[in-house]
Amino acid sequence: EKAVNLKKDLAEMQEWMTQAEEEYLEKDFEYKSPEELENAVEEMKRAKEDVLQKEVRVKILKDNIKMLAAKVPSSGQDLATELNVVLENYQLLCNRIRGKCHTLEEVWSCWIELLQYLDLETAWLNNLEERVQMTENLPDKSDAVSDALESLESVLRHPADNRTQIRELGQTLIDGGILDDIISEKLEAFNAHYEELSHLAVSRQIALEQQLQTMRETDHMLQVLQENLTELDRQLTSYLTDRVDAFQMPQEAQ
Repeated sequence: EKAVNLKKDLAEMQEWMTQAEEEYLEKDFEYKSPEELENAVEEMKRAKEDVLQKEVRVKILKDNIKMLAAKVPSSGQDLATELNVVLENYQLLCNRIRGKCHTLEEVWSCWIELLQYLDLETAWLNNLEERVQMTENLPDKSDAVSDALESLESVLRHPADNRTQIRELGQTLIDGGILDDIISEKLEAFNAHYEELSHLAVSRQIALEQQLQTMRETDHMLQVLQENLTELDRQLTSYLTDRVDAFQMPQEAQ
């Protein structure tokens, strides 16, 4: 009777493993939304816990069959053979479910990481847009233009590492057919915004550089002119003080 019960337990265990494999490993998943992906991750976590909890039952079956084999070798031998098959299938099921759970967790982590990088770069783009707007309607002073140019250039020196991560993470998920529509839409919008704004910022940078160069050249010319006028004023004052007749002065002084 004990052998019959153990044989029944082994059959039930094998049936449960077959059902678990069909439910968790063989059905096709399509992850077209973050909610679907997150639900799949949680489901695989529960599946992993469920499978690992059966480890106690498997151990009890193994111990009982060993005890029976010690008492009734003929019955125990047949059960031991069936047990080995169940143990092998159970270990394979555990490994496959662990693997799939780990894969889905990595995919979810990849998605979250992509969102974080997009948030960082979007914040940078917003900052860049503000700096570009600050370069409009500047006072006609070289110091103001120089400060605006330096401020804009400091933002433009932003490294490209984050954009590289966005491209690689997005492509990895798209290649796996995971959230491909959503990610493609997000990347397209981000790239379009980036290209438009960075082009505008660089154009504004060039314009400010040219404006600043012109203002500096003008300031230099005014400075030279001021120095010449000062020297001329000094000479004229000297002539007047000495009561020099105008026709005795150099032509430029006249």
